Amino acid sequence: MSRPVLLVIAHGSRDPRHAATVHALTERVRAQRPGLRVETGFLEFNAPSVPRVLERLATEGADEVIALPLLLTRAFHAKTDIPSVLREARARLPRLHIRQADVLGPSPLLNATLGRRLREAGVRSGDLPRTGLVLASAGSTDPEAIAVIAEIARELRHTGWCAVRPAFASAALPRTEDAVRALRADGVRRVAVAPYVIAPGRLPDRIAAGAEAAGADVLADVLGPAPELARLLLDRYDEARAPVGASLSA
Repeated sequence: MSRPVLLVIAHGSRDPRHAATVHALTERVRAQRPGLRVETGFLEFNAPSVPRVLERLATEGADEVIALPLLLTRAFHAKTDIPSVLREARARLPRLHIRQADVLGPSPLLNATLGRRLREAGVRSGDLPRTGLVLASAGSTDPEAIAVIAEIARELRHTGWCAVRPAFASAALPRTEDAVRALRADGVRRVAVAPYVIAPGRLPDRIAAGAEAAGADVLADVLGPAPELARLLLDRYDEARAPVGASLSA
C-alpha cells in the first residue's frame, strides 16, 4: 500500500455516544485527506478491538500501520496499555510494520477546539476579562498528565480569561464543582467550564454534573469531531510516518 494505514485507537465506553463521536471524528479525518485509509479500534467495551483490526489489515495485505492513541495526555493507556497491545500484535503479525504515534496533546489545535466549543456555548471574546474558566479533564494518577493539564491552564490564563483553574473528573483534585466554587470565592462572577475530553461518557457527564451543581454560567461541549481535532490527528500521523526510529519493530 502506498501510504500507511491510520489506525485510531480509542479507549471505548459502554456509553454509545462515545463510539459514535469517535466514528464521526474519523469520518472527518477521511474527508480532510481523501485516499488515506483510516480504521478505528477500541481497547475495551466497543468493537472492533485493536488486535482484531490489525489482524484484518494483515490479512488484507497491509504492510504498514500508524497506530494513533486518541488520548490527550501521556498517561497509563499511552505508556502501558497501547504499547503492550501493539507489541503483542507485532509478534503475531511479523509482516505488519507498526508505529505508534504520539498522543494528541498538548497542542494549539486542541486549544483552538476548546475555543470553538466555548464560542458555541455563548462565550464571546469580550466576555473573557470578566469570566473565569475551569479546564475540566478526565483525570489521571500519572503526575506527567496532571502537570500537562496544569500547564495548559496556565497558558490559557494568558489568552484573556480573568482566571483559569484545572479540574479533574477522577483520580485527582480538585473536582469541577470545587474549581467553580473556588473561582466564585475569588470574586469571579461569571464562570465557564470547558471539558478537556474528546467524547461523551461517564466522566464528561460527571464534569457536567459538577458544573451544574456549582452553578457555572456556561458549560461547553466535549471536543468531539471538530475540524481542528481532525487536523491534529493527521499532524500526528504525519509526524509518526516520518521517523524510522518510531517503529515498534526496533
